[in-house]
Amino acid sequence: MATTRTLFVSALAMLTLTACSNTEPDTPTAEHYLATQPDSGPAGGEIDDRIGLDNTDLPALARLDPVLLKALRSAAADATSSGVDVYVTSGWRSAAYQQRLFDEAVRRYGSTDEARRWVQTPNNSKHVTGRAVDVGPTDAADWMSRHGNDYGLCQTYANEMWHFEMATTPGDTCPVALDDPSDERAEGRR
Repeated sequence: MATTRTLFVSALAMLTLTACSNTEPDTPTAEHYLATQPDSGPAGGEIDDRIGLDNTDLPALARLDPVLLKALRSAAADATSSGVDVYVTSGWRSAAYQQRLFDEAVRRYGSTDEARRWVQTPNNSKHVTGRAVDVGPTDAADWMSRHGNDYGLCQTYANEMWHFEMATTPGDTCPVALDDPSDERAEGRR
């Protein structure tokens, strides 16, 4: 009986010491939050370099809005028949991945205001909702800028030639591109 009690007290003491020695911050940092999210990495929409439009087993494509994906595939097929290969460099992104991109932009550009010129927060990013896609290489982005409206795809930011959204009816004119993601006119688009 004393042995069982001794083991129980020892186990309880070890649990107490372990709990007291926890070094986790009370308020997790962005890096800690992102590192613990199950949807960071490829499952969160990260693409190492580029992917073809047939890689629908990857969340970056599989979680795109179906209308956007269909338009993108149609445009890419026509671009390919014109001698231009279209790849996706970024599609759907998890909120954790988008937050990491925003945090990296803040460090790179020195302020949240400057970072927002290039990267939206998770709450405002169309990538997080699956309604935006980035394409490459440069000749593909150029082709899409000239022909994307035939499919309803529009370059929505003047400073991001690679970023496209469904922003018009196929065949209609695209709206004037916003200067960048921080453009105050973007408020009404969310």
